[in-house]
Amino acid sequence: MTAYAIARLRDIDFGPDIVEYLRRIDATLDGFGGRFVVHGGEFEVLEGEWTGDTIVIAFPDRARARAWYDSPAYRDILGLRTRHSTADAVIVEGVGEGYRGADALKKLPAG
Repeated sequence: MTAYAIARLRDIDFGPDIVEYLRRIDATLDGFGGRFVVHGGEFEVLEGEWTGDTIVIAFPDRARARAWYDSPAYRDILGLRTRHSTADAVIVEGVGEGYRGADALKKLPAG
């Protein structure tokens, strides 16, 4: 099942460390099947509040997404970002082909 590493970055200090992070992150995805599907970009707030840049990286499955995040290659550059930005980050599983919103009802307790 496809999984996604999703981050919302705020308060980014675009100095030399962030530049270095951006130059090196693509190589950290090698071997884990990761690819950017969203990297910043224009957005429109429809409900609530949303600030910062949204990043979404797709992986073939959650295990590979987590292995990438824990990999020595990524851990080596992570501080370049975390020292110069505020972020929320998660790994979340996607849904299968043909999934419908009402399928979520199957997960509710009977009653």
